[in-house]
Amino acid sequence: MFARALLVSLITAAAAVPAYAQTDTPRVDARQERQQQRIDQGVASGELNQREAARLNRQQDRIEGMEERAKADGTVTRQERRQLNKAQNRASRHIGKEKHDRQKAR
Repeated sequence: MFARALLVSLITAAAAVPAYAQTDTPRVDARQERQQQRIDQGVASGELNQREAARLNRQQDRIEGMEERAKADGTVTRQERRQLNKAQNRASRHIGKEKHDRQKAR
């Protein structure tokens, strides 16, 4: 009887660990940080003007909001991770396009 109760509690604990770990988004966080650094570097070098930087920063804020909403229920699903990745890909393309256009900071 004791062995069965122990086995059930171990299985329950093992099932709870992956659910807890799914709320972590270290890749999303690291990528957000790198993209923010790219924006900051573009401002510092003059590749981005203030209007472009503001637009890109708003996009980063929206992605952070998406991440927070995904974490709100305690689990970040595969579909939510896919949506975050898609939004980050789009933001990365926008950063690259804005940094390499002919508009410069004055």
